[in-house]
Amino acid sequence: MLPEDLQIAVLMGGPGSEREVSLASGRAVVAALRKAGRNAVEVDVPGGADGGFELPAGTGLAFNVIHGTYGEDGGLQAELEKRGVPYTGAGRESSRVAFDKNLAKRCFLEAAVPTPASEVLDVSGGGVLPEMTPPFVVKAPCQGSSVGVHIVREPGEAAAAIADAAKYGDEVLVEQFVKGRELTVGILDGMALPVVEIVPPDGVYDMASKYPWLSGARGSQYFCPAELDVETTRRVQAAALKAHQSLGLEVYSRVDVLLDDQGMPFVLEANTIPGMTETSLLPKSAAAAGMDFAALCLRIADLSLQLGAR
Repeated sequence: MLPEDLQIAVLMGGPGSEREVSLASGRAVVAALRKAGRNAVEVDVPGGADGGFELPAGTGLAFNVIHGTYGEDGGLQAELEKRGVPYTGAGRESSRVAFDKNLAKRCFLEAAVPTPASEVLDVSGGGVLPEMTPPFVVKAPCQGSSVGVHIVREPGEAAAAIADAAKYGDEVLVEQFVKGRELTVGILDGMALPVVEIVPPDGVYDMASKYPWLSGARGSQYFCPAELDVETTRRVQAAALKAHQSLGLEVYSRVDVLLDDQGMPFVLEANTIPGMTETSLLPKSAAAAGMDFAALCLRIADLSLQLGAR
């Protein structure tokens, strides 16, 4: 059990494109932990090679809610390991692999996780086009929240999409476009939680429809548990759990899945630091399983502390 007097530093912010979302997650986690009677302290982390942040004296656990760059790519985990501080969630290596969509794809394929067909483009010299024919999806491999993601439906759209994704690195992932329902599955302590279905307002789940409070755009609708038959639910959860395991992830994650018209799941990615406000998708899934937000935060903290300093 989590010690009652444990001081928990909730690390939020970070240097990436999801900073504002992370701050919202962090404040929600702090409020939930304090509501549960725990000693939780806010720590705004700017990120950087030297860590760029101080932990309060007596910190017994770092609760990481930094989405994307630094928080999910293994950078923060490496810094906390250097300091000998236990932290929540996936470890340094599993975070690094899950964050890089190209590395994660390899793990999925090796473990026979159902996932869209793909190819990786070396765009360091520019002007490269995929062998795959449209429709396909172009992705910047190491960005979160749909940053650098484009659906290419016509050949003439490919060059611009690849050029934009190339702004974020020398490799670009091109994936077969799978038409279907957008689902996500929370994984906690080796178990799949109820499936959430995402219905974006314009058919595309992008940064604006994920976080309408940032842009004033129309938000997506969410249904949990998703309206699926028992067998389809089992297939989706099994695919998500297998993806989580193939990446060697610890404690928890949230796995994004597309369900095609034949009821077959295709795993897209695993998020190691998913949104953590009370209305975020992992908390929705946990609530459908009978676990309120405060209980979810405490469970993540408890499971992580059991792993000790890594």
